[in-house]
Amino acid sequence: CVCTEPMGEEEQQPPSSDIEAGEITEEPTEQAYSWPAIRFDVPPHRTYHFHHQFRTPSNPNNFFKGVKWSPDGSCFLTSSDDNTLRVFALPDNDSGGHENDCSLVADVAADSYAASLVVSEGESIYDYCWYPYMSASDPVTCVFASTTRDHPIHLWDAASGQLRCTYRAYDAMDEITAAFSIGFNPAGTKILAGYNKSLRVFDIYRPGRDFAHYSTLQGNKEGQSGIISAIAFCPSHTGMLATGSYSQTTAIYREDNMELLYVLHGQEGGVTHVQFSKDGNYLYTGGRRDPYILCWDMRKAVDVVYKLYRSSENTNQRILFDIEPIGRHLGTGGQDGLVHIYDLQTGQWVSSFQAALDTVNGFSFHPFLPMAASSSGHRRFGIIDDSNEDLSLSGDENCASVWSFSYDSVADNAAGTDCGDLNEQSEHENLHQDP
Repeated sequence: CVCTEPMGEEEQQPPSSDIEAGEITEEPTEQAYSWPAIRFDVPPHRTYHFHHQFRTPSNPNNFFKGVKWSPDGSCFLTSSDDNTLRVFALPDNDSGGHENDCSLVADVAADSYAASLVVSEGESIYDYCWYPYMSASDPVTCVFASTTRDHPIHLWDAASGQLRCTYRAYDAMDEITAAFSIGFNPAGTKILAGYNKSLRVFDIYRPGRDFAHYSTLQGNKEGQSGIISAIAFCPSHTGMLATGSYSQTTAIYREDNMELLYVLHGQEGGVTHVQFSKDGNYLYTGGRRDPYILCWDMRKAVDVVYKLYRSSENTNQRILFDIEPIGRHLGTGGQDGLVHIYDLQTGQWVSSFQAALDTVNGFSFHPFLPMAASSSGHRRFGIIDDSNEDLSLSGDENCASVWSFSYDSVADNAAGTDCGDLNEQSEHENLHQDP
């Protein structure tokens, strides 16, 4: 009987060791970063607000024309009507989990903070985009590209504001022609630029006038005509890219040889924005003076899957939309000052919130935090006799804001934020190790 007690303890020992082993194996999965599940049924909190610093007596009705987050989420880039690009850095102490902190409520009478960088272009800005592997920890990658009227493509340093490179395209008369849209390829080695009935591809390591030219119209006049106004690459590395045209068409090309695969028809206005879903199986297109965003299935691009409504039928502005990092929801602005959220699996409206009192022309989700940025404004015509006329505009007009959303599993996401940063850094390092 004395011997049976230690035998019983030995028999009970393996199950306890299995439990401990199971607990050990589960720890790495708990530390793995998971995207925050944003709760769109709860109205977001305005964390930061900007409207005062870019209104001057000479241009009191200056307005924003778009906003885009940097790939590393450290800052966002805005374009305004005064031909200026501004970089707003996100404060270091912001982790995206302060949506219930009342101390961060923006004062509409003043800006939350000043822009960290202001870049002035010579003419109206057509398009701009971030380098896809931009990281604030690596100054070499802190760049963004822009294209303006009657100017070549510029590559700007996002830290110092210096002009890094210039990419020039020439027409048949050997005169510089401006690109209407630009975009980096997923590898970050080339810049694709859209022109009138043509595309040009620049090698980012060879600035100057060296480029590859591709016509969007074939010899039999089939293809895509008009000005190429929007460019998007497939994020799933399938080698496809989409280009939108003011001729109300969207074309799909192969990236390696720029072969035209097919052309999509159905937009009521000129296409101003195209974006792939996160898995690359669907394409979303929006047009000028067109109240619907169209969803196309890339595996069977015959008919429109569904349409998403937005108030844009009475404006010529580009109204940009964006898809959250998980890829489940899409957010878009409109003339009504609302940001509408749609479920991409069903195409149904989920919620909306008031982002401004005028046209919301830009909306961009943060790449990994439950945050988003919006920009608003439109051109106002009238004679301004008094320099204080800008006081007639409220703080919710011609403005930009950063919004914080509520989300589920706060503890898990807070523990996994550091892992997400490490994963992004390792991916960036692997890119530069390739020849």
